[in-house]
Amino acid sequence: RGRLVWWDNRASMNIVDGHKELLDQVTRIASPKFKPTKRDVLVARVRTTQIIVEKYKIKGMKYEMYDVGGQRSDRRKWIHCFDQVTAVIFVAALSEYDQYLAEAAETNRMVEALELFHSVINNIAFSNSSVLLFLNKMDVFKEKIKYSDISAMEPFSDYTGAANDFDAGVKYFKKKFKDRLIDDELNDTFIHVTCAVDSKNLEFVLDSTTSIIRSDNLKRSGFLMAD
Repeated sequence: RGRLVWWDNRASMNIVDGHKELLDQVTRIASPKFKPTKRDVLVARVRTTQIIVEKYKIKGMKYEMYDVGGQRSDRRKWIHCFDQVTAVIFVAALSEYDQYLAEAAETNRMVEALELFHSVINNIAFSNSSVLLFLNKMDVFKEKIKYSDISAMEPFSDYTGAANDFDAGVKYFKKKFKDRLIDDELNDTFIHVTCAVDSKNLEFVLDSTTSIIRSDNLKRSGFLMAD
């Protein structure tokens, strides 16, 4: 019971979402014969503190992905480092609407994500890049809204949907991100609600993302007529 109480109040303590699942498996993990499963790896968290470059070949296409840290202290390392970027994939956690930054305890994490999205997406360096928004941790969000009301958070007091309505909550935050754009529109086709630890969900999203990037770049290059 005690664990359930602190877990429901984890937003005030900046507890990593994956910790509960690992604690549920503590006997197995503490065993001398422990071998991590794929699921263990997926729920584990490694903080990104520098620019990490990964190269992939997917269905004959070569990709270079740059993973960058989102913490305030990390941004100066990458915010002006890019040119000729094909696509920007901005990942924001839906579930962080009631959490605060570790480095600035008075700042709501979702508000910070919205402001960062505004500054990155409207940066001239990405004016010719496709923009995709991943609203991640949909599973945590769906569970959290049962006991943590979106409208109870001061920055989101204008939320008028039902307290535990997943679809209404997603729609609300989609609009919040769309409102941060200045000269462009973010079609719902470019927004994905994701669960990074659900491999089937992510596989579908990445396949869709690949098609969108290809199509959008053909349109930007004039080889394909815009809709």
